[in-house]
Amino acid sequence: MTLDELSTTASLFHFIRPWWLVGLPVVGLIWWLIRRAATRGVALPPVIAPHLAAALTVNRNERKTILPIDGVAVLLGLVTLAAAGPTWSRVPNPLVADTAPVVIALKVSKSMMQTDLPPSRLERSKHKVRDLIGERAGAKTALVAYAATAHQVVPPTEDPDVLTPFLEGLSPEVMPRDGEAARNALQMASAILETQSSPGAIIFLLDRITDADKKAFSDHAQSDGAPVIFWFAGRDTAARDTVGAVEGATVIDISPDKGDVAQVMRNVEAAYQQALAGDDRQKWNDEGWIFAWPAALLALFWFRKGWTMRWSAAVIAIVLVLSTDDARAEGWRDWFFTPDQQGMRAFEAKEFQRAADLFEDPMWQAYSLYKSGKYEEAAEIYAWQDSSHAAVGEGLSLIRSRSYRPAIAAFEKALERDPDNAIAAHNLELARYILDYVETTREQSDTGEEAGIGADDVVYDNEAGRGADSEQQASSGETTPETAEQWMRTVDTRTGDFLKSRFALEAARAPQ
Repeated sequence: MTLDELSTTASLFHFIRPWWLVGLPVVGLIWWLIRRAATRGVALPPVIAPHLAAALTVNRNERKTILPIDGVAVLLGLVTLAAAGPTWSRVPNPLVADTAPVVIALKVSKSMMQTDLPPSRLERSKHKVRDLIGERAGAKTALVAYAATAHQVVPPTEDPDVLTPFLEGLSPEVMPRDGEAARNALQMASAILETQSSPGAIIFLLDRITDADKKAFSDHAQSDGAPVIFWFAGRDTAARDTVGAVEGATVIDISPDKGDVAQVMRNVEAAYQQALAGDDRQKWNDEGWIFAWPAALLALFWFRKGWTMRWSAAVIAIVLVLSTDDARAEGWRDWFFTPDQQGMRAFEAKEFQRAADLFEDPMWQAYSLYKSGKYEEAAEIYAWQDSSHAAVGEGLSLIRSRSYRPAIAAFEKALERDPDNAIAAHNLELARYILDYVETTREQSDTGEEAGIGADDVVYDNEAGRGADSEQQASSGETTPETAEQWMRTVDTRTGDFLKSRFALEAARAPQ
């Protein structure tokens, strides 16, 4: 654990049930009274001569340094601390990513084509972005590109396969004009994060910053904006010092290995923990189990002769009964934990399939299946529930299984149930965006030959409900991909043209 992580944990540490801490001075008083009596020795009658009393005293020169009450006091103290419920993090929302949402702002200008970071600053930055989104699979990541203007490349998505082809298509040639507009990218990134259910972080990959942009970042920090991480691409020390002088920003240098990626991840995770701690809708994680292991080791000494104090066993049993919830007597774990509590422990250990088998709560069961990659099963469980959040879960599961049209229907259903559901509105926009791009690309590149269609077969071109009815001969050639994932893999070389035309249109519509 780094110093930053330790500092974050210390700032969030507290007890869920602090009234149990009253038991600590009681335990200390009991320990003092019993130990004082045990070390005082046997008082012989004063009528016995002192030299005879000394001769009659057994082991008068030996004093036990450790007594049974010492172990019992420590054990009772550990159980009391566990009952108080120490915590430093909240239970994550099953419909919110378990890491902070992130907006990556990538500078795409001619200065980024310099080769001091081979093969170029821009290509090295892209490589780092791929590493980062690979580590953050399942967490929402958006991509913004900027030069003289800023443009949203991809809205927040949990799927790296959606973001990757657009990232590959970025180059200075697709930008309307060359220049520096980090302040515009900051404004756009902040607006994107405002649509998310929890605060996140903004990551800038750049090689320098202007004085005008520097002031914008300082104002952003003073207004308690989202944390900004500068991922510096280049070897210009003067430019690096200028970036480092920005108020409230963290600067991380691009490194040859993945050490910088891990450092960025730690900073993002710290931002998420701070944000999650302020979400009063979520319960705190009870970490009292940490004290169970040393308590169990101390309890082993009760099997040694002379170390058993039967009254302490009754006290510990009472504490355990009062500090745990009701549980079924089905296996030893069920003596202490409900199925949902067991499922949560498995989920936190990232044993998602086991968690799905344990959970009785349908929302957590579906989310565990989602995290284990069983999207179809998760969507089915979500579909049986009537809440707006369940419909969002259904849509997210469907979009991960490439079922974009059913996903759109699920998000629309979520908005029918709750028109103010921002998560549903955002993901509806994302699903429509992906579907439109996939189908547009497919139409532009379709040669008419689908799998199973011969060269002389007659086919119709609007089976997906797009375009006009027209009869045509299917031509011969290479077989076109059948799945959305295959289509996304074939468009890497076309995204540059797509982004160039879209960015030019956005720049023309922007107020001057």
